[in-house]
Amino acid sequence: MRGDLSWGVIQKDLEGLSRRMGAVAQNVANANTPRYARREVSFEDQLAAVIDQPRRLPLAVSDQRHMTNVPLGLDNVKPREDRVEDEIYRYDGNNVDPEVEMAKLAETRMMYQAMSRVLSRKVAMYRTAIGGGR
Repeated sequence: MRGDLSWGVIQKDLEGLSRRMGAVAQNVANANTPRYARREVSFEDQLAAVIDQPRRLPLAVSDQRHMTNVPLGLDNVKPREDRVEDEIYRYDGNNVDPEVEMAKLAETRMMYQAMSRVLSRKVAMYRTAIGGGR
């Protein structure tokens, strides 16, 4: 799959979802810790920018310090983990709502399973194309 963007997108998506699962698990584990600030992981916007990149006209960059309007590639997509400190859910300063976190965990798990299915179907298509049949 050299030159196939979807392999890299699947890999980065699974990596980001895995990191999100870890952050949500950490949030749930610290639900009773006073002044704990929950963590959120985002990567979808970066991934979408790489996928939509061919539709954009890139700015000319002649120096490493110049800003660009498109990501350089999938290697630059890194899940970003941020602490949410401006919200308070409880009187002790903790902002973890266990119900919301469990919903995020379920959503992330379903997305991870769906992407795993996409990966297995893609492998099956290549296997069929190569002549492996099954």
